[in-house]
Amino acid sequence: MSKSRRVTGLVMSGLVIAFMLFDVGMKLVPLDVVIKATAELGYPPSPDLARALGVVALGCTALYAFPRTAVLGAILLTAYMGGTVASHLRVGNPLFSHMLFGVYLAVLAWGGLYLRDSRIAALLPLRSPSA
Repeated sequence: MSKSRRVTGLVMSGLVIAFMLFDVGMKLVPLDVVIKATAELGYPPSPDLARALGVVALGCTALYAFPRTAVLGAILLTAYMGGTVASHLRVGNPLFSHMLFGVYLAVLAWGGLYLRDSRIAALLPLRSPSA
């Protein structure tokens, strides 16, 4: 594995982790904007619910951040992002800016893992057009 490929994967994974930690921080406080957004998505405007989501997101992110558990973390983050997609779909939010944001983040997480972990790359080999 080339150094540039590994660094690119680490940067991509770092962006996912940074975004998730920002999101976790807002949920654990919980900020008023989080309570309002939760209510707009059709869930109870409860600080306890926001904190619970923050704890779940923190656990998924922590698992993703450590190499030994990164695959499990990526699976759980993907599931968590699936919930965000479903929530935005249910209330009819815009497709590309809201609904698919969870998909973008999950693709970034798996792409980062693919580039930084040769075991994942071996499971999903990309073939060149001439192969």
